[in-house]
Amino acid sequence: MTLQRQVIFWTTALAVVILALWLLGDIMLPFIAGLVLAYFLDPVADALERLGLPRLAATLLILISSIVAFVVLLVLLLPVLGDQIARFATNLPGYMQALVGLFNELAPQWLKDMLASSGTNLPASLSDLAGKAAGWLAAILTSILSGSLALVNVLSLLVVTPIVAFYMLNDWDHMVAKVDGWLPRDHHNTVRALALQIDEAMAGFIRGQGTVCLSLGIFYAVALSIAGLNFGLLIGLGAGLLSFIPYVGTIIGGVLAIGMALIQFWPDWVQVLVIIAIFAAGQFIEGNFLSPYLVGNRIGLHPVWLMFALFAFGYLFGFVGLLLAVPLAAAVGVLVRFALQQYLKSPLYLGVPTQEKPAAPKRRSAAKH
Repeated sequence: MTLQRQVIFWTTALAVVILALWLLGDIMLPFIAGLVLAYFLDPVADALERLGLPRLAATLLILISSIVAFVVLLVLLLPVLGDQIARFATNLPGYMQALVGLFNELAPQWLKDMLASSGTNLPASLSDLAGKAAGWLAAILTSILSGSLALVNVLSLLVVTPIVAFYMLNDWDHMVAKVDGWLPRDHHNTVRALALQIDEAMAGFIRGQGTVCLSLGIFYAVALSIAGLNFGLLIGLGAGLLSFIPYVGTIIGGVLAIGMALIQFWPDWVQVLVIIAIFAAGQFIEGNFLSPYLVGNRIGLHPVWLMFALFAFGYLFGFVGLLLAVPLAAAVGVLVRFALQQYLKSPLYLGVPTQEKPAAPKRRSAAKH
């Protein structure tokens, strides 16, 4: 009965959390963002405490520095990014037509014949794709920048998120100690060990992968801009930010950058190869230095499950779901691995050992007459 009550309790708690996220998803963004920011910056606050700074002073220093850096980046980058997004969306159909022209000029005849025999009209297909992409981009920008709820979300992100992050960061250690005191005494060590594994998995993504994405975004944006690529800042930052989805950031950023390089620089192959080399260098740095050092194997999720979690949570809960997808999936992964270990040690898997039957007593032989 005790196990049954525990299963019912935790299943009910999980259902309540999922229902709350679904019902309150539109207003949860600043609170989730503040929680993620506090979790990301907690090691910095701990380091400042070890240097002798009080927790409150460390929190204020971190928060003020973060706000100043964010405002500076916003002032410097937002006008440029806004202009590049608008021009890219406007010129996208023309860029598609230019790529079709390059394909007709450079593609081997057998490939053109194969497409013609299959009934594929490449110019019409690319034009249709360009129109749909421009429409999607315009719809996304319109939904983000218009509407009273969007305005409320933007204001809440700018006002509520720093306040939530401040209180969470200042009281982080006290909250962890308080929750630790609520653990059932009979299972204290087991729950604490699981919590440490979950914390390591979440830190691997929020702190590790977040730092990797930020580093790659800065590298790609600076390198592509120095190389003279049109929309280099937009493509570079986008590729870096999308790198939290395995392979997606590299593929999308690489395709956009190489396609733009062909449109802009052709027939100068050297410039095109420079753009390719930038993405190759970024992948080399990520695979050999950034990810092994900052992330390693701490997330514990297969890339396929990682992509599934991002798509599933994003579909169910929107942008809030994207923020929570990998941390929650990593936590679920830890719990599933623990449950599997318990199952492999249980009689349900091993089977109940059969006890050997006692040997029947030997009959005495009849006396010979």
